[in-house]
Amino acid sequence: MSDPIDPDTASPDDPAAPPASDRGQSSIRRMRDYAVRPKRDLGQNFLVDDNILDVIVRLAELRPDDVALEVGGGLGVLSEHLASRVAGLHVVELDRQLEDPLREALGPWLDGSAAGDGEGAAGRVQLHMGDAVKLDLSTLDPAPTVMVSNLPYSVGATVILQTVANLPHVERWVAMVQREVGERFAATPGTKAYGAPSALAQLSCDVRVLRAVSRRVFWPVPNVDSVLVGLKRVRPPAPAAVRRFVNEAFLHRRKALARSVSLAPGAPRARRDAIRTALEALDLPLDVRAERVPALSFVDLVRATAVAEEDHATVATVDAWRATG
Repeated sequence: MSDPIDPDTASPDDPAAPPASDRGQSSIRRMRDYAVRPKRDLGQNFLVDDNILDVIVRLAELRPDDVALEVGGGLGVLSEHLASRVAGLHVVELDRQLEDPLREALGPWLDGSAAGDGEGAAGRVQLHMGDAVKLDLSTLDPAPTVMVSNLPYSVGATVILQTVANLPHVERWVAMVQREVGERFAATPGTKAYGAPSALAQLSCDVRVLRAVSRRVFWPVPNVDSVLVGLKRVRPPAPAAVRRFVNEAFLHRRKALARSVSLAPGAPRARRDAIRTALEALDLPLDVRAERVPALSFVDLVRATAVAEEDHATVATVDAWRATG
């Protein structure tokens, strides 16, 4: 086990030592008490500023009947803020070294002793140790209605897209992500930042960057800027055929959309011609690139391509999705 971090004795030149100005923070105390050193390979940057916790909770617009999902529980400082405000909370954490500090933070809600919670509070918070990218989050019970997280940089985009696609009951997201990732999610067609993540998120959600976040709210201080990104669901998860088409369209970003999709593994030989027929039917240029196509236009393209290929099952699936939206 590594030596504990002690803010009272740590050298100011020690990159693993938290800043003296943050003494007394519960996150700093837990780092010291549980000998926690942030792991670079896991992209760990712990929140050490209580003010940003209040901002996150306010932006999440939590309701008493919400069931929240937090991916990347870390030292439990955000978890504590969430647990006292919702009917249920699922906390997912990969690093086994953080299980004990998380259990300390969540203890009152794990065992039902939190003041004011009353009968039935025990079990309202569930801790899931594992990789959120690999866990089947659709089996969480009760089902989450909101996701609020300080996401590890390395999996931030993946976790957001997976929850948008696989957790239909989640209505709102407030997530701390790398600035580049947040701006990409909110990007508009025709901009450099617009890509597959933008279209995939916007198929089901309104997306916007809520605010920039100082690097100084983290320890260790990251080398990149962060933002809080917000998503609000406006449509059900998009059909798998649409999501697959979007990914294939951006697979070769510098090529025309029809060419890029036709180069996808397993694509029928006639796929390119079918897409060109679909583009003509939708009055889109035959050489249009994916970066110029709005999210919902991909749905039209998938349907028109399916019509050209006489893929009646995909046509029916897209029509059913449209009807529910």
